[in-house]
Amino acid sequence: MYLARVVGNVVSTQKDPGLIGWKMLMCENLDMRTSPPKGTGSFSVVVDLVGAGNGEIVIIVSGSSARMTDRTKTAPVDTAIVGIVDTLEVNGETIYCKKSTET
Repeated sequence: MYLARVVGNVVSTQKDPGLIGWKMLMCENLDMRTSPPKGTGSFSVVVDLVGAGNGEIVIIVSGSSARMTDRTKTAPVDTAIVGIVDTLEVNGETIYCKKSTET
């Protein structure tokens, strides 16, 4: 698992039938050594299983873990969003709080 920020949507009209109807998002991996976490410049296209939105920090699984959900077990999925982060705490310090970033 790793953390990333949703930075955009991916639209594909031509795709494997196992991906039809799936919401796909572009996510940027995060550097957890910074406060608040900053992007690393490394991006992934991921299937959204939880209804994430642009700008949110999300929990991503990849490889066989991405196919271990009831919804993805028969789909050609390599990365999936399985959670939306509310708060990040590192060494006793809160470095991200979703509530404080909402407007």
